[in-house]
Amino acid sequence: KYIGGTSPLHWRGSVAILYKWYKGRYKPVKYGQCWVFAGVMCTVLRCLGIATRIVSNFNSAHDTDKSLSVDKYVDSFGRTLEDITEDSMWNFHVWNESWFARRDLGSSYNGWQVLDATPQEESEGVFQCGPASVTAIREGDVHLAHDGPFVFAEVNADYITWLWNEDDSRERVYSDTKKIGKCISTKAVGSNTRVDITSHYKYPEGSRKERQVYRKAVRKLFGVEASGRRDRIRRVSGRVWASWRDDVLEPAKKPNITGKFKLLEPPVIGQNIKLAICLTNLTSRLQRVKVNLSAATILYTRRPVAEILHESHSIKLEPEEEKRIPVEISYSEYKKDLTDDKKILVAAMCLVSKGEKLLLEKDITLEDFIAIKMLSPAVVGEALAVEVTIANPLSERVEDCLLIMEGSGLLREQLNIDVPALEPQEKARVQFEITPYKSGNRQLQVDLISTHFPNIKGFLIIHVAATK
Repeated sequence: KYIGGTSPLHWRGSVAILYKWYKGRYKPVKYGQCWVFAGVMCTVLRCLGIATRIVSNFNSAHDTDKSLSVDKYVDSFGRTLEDITEDSMWNFHVWNESWFARRDLGSSYNGWQVLDATPQEESEGVFQCGPASVTAIREGDVHLAHDGPFVFAEVNADYITWLWNEDDSRERVYSDTKKIGKCISTKAVGSNTRVDITSHYKYPEGSRKERQVYRKAVRKLFGVEASGRRDRIRRVSGRVWASWRDDVLEPAKKPNITGKFKLLEPPVIGQNIKLAICLTNLTSRLQRVKVNLSAATILYTRRPVAEILHESHSIKLEPEEEKRIPVEISYSEYKKDLTDDKKILVAAMCLVSKGEKLLLEKDITLEDFIAIKMLSPAVVGEALAVEVTIANPLSERVEDCLLIMEGSGLLREQLNIDVPALEPQEKARVQFEITPYKSGNRQLQVDLISTHFPNIKGFLIIHVAATK
């Protein structure tokens, strides 16, 4: 509920956070998520003269037991078992890199170093992470100091999904060595272009070199090869039990059907979500399939918040036939449980004859609508007309909307504008003036705030001329 503070999604930059901290005589400023922590840390380190940049990692692993694998446990409907699953795969995670020499590790590890300000796991008794050498991560040198194993797992853990049966047995239904660590990105110098730095952290996924580095990391951590079975100890629901895992380098047994989720319409806040499960029989014989379907609202860390769909279907697939199962999630079903992250996870456990199983998952991020445009040229010291077009995505009247604008070099302080009541599905145009005070490329950030739906965000890059 963010009592006594501010939702992380309401922050638009580090300036307001640092100013509040300073004015509050250095008391904690609440609340943060990874992009907030990283933004503040980047500002502070740059002020100290340390070259620093922000890095975003997609499908980022949170490896709680330092096993270099993410083990996810699901039930027969594909629902994540929270009381058993300790590891997780976040949709994204954000940290910092700083550039400096590593006299403690040796000159070969100089250069970019990972510093993660988000409190995830304790390191030496404190919530801290890094500095971990990016070069050491790429080469699998996880034995070095400062949280190398945790960062290595974030970008290159193996992902294993287990079906937990009612008799407490389990079976592996999905294994992927390439799923973790996608599109590792940072911002280009002098522009908003995305720079892909995945190759800084690991060799190409699926290559012999990448697998060699993974085995090297396992060997340095555990003193064993990453093959065959490994004994492990895990605490689950208050009891300790010994477990084993199959060789994760070998794929799980593939079923004789394949499938995927397909969105039939763009998913928009306030509207029903329409999608289909597309299943294909890969054999020349009839296949009978039971499909257990579930959906839940989730956080960006993929932690389930509330179940919003639970149903089963039985279908016959003729030889090499493809069938679609339509799925619809009404707005009334997800309305009260949707978080500010605007994410829904849909899962289907497909049970085929002879014990074969296929798990399908799809992350859905609900879209919103906001458009920003300039109505006059941007010149230092002259009024600039701006128009923001917004939409009420709901089927109900909304009366409490607020537009919040910020922009370095464009506005000296935050600008707030009350929006007139919006009828269901209505679009509205709001015009206002700002006076730029610095030239060059500037970013105007616009937030639409309402208690009826999660924040809607947009931005516009404005080139400000020094003179006409």
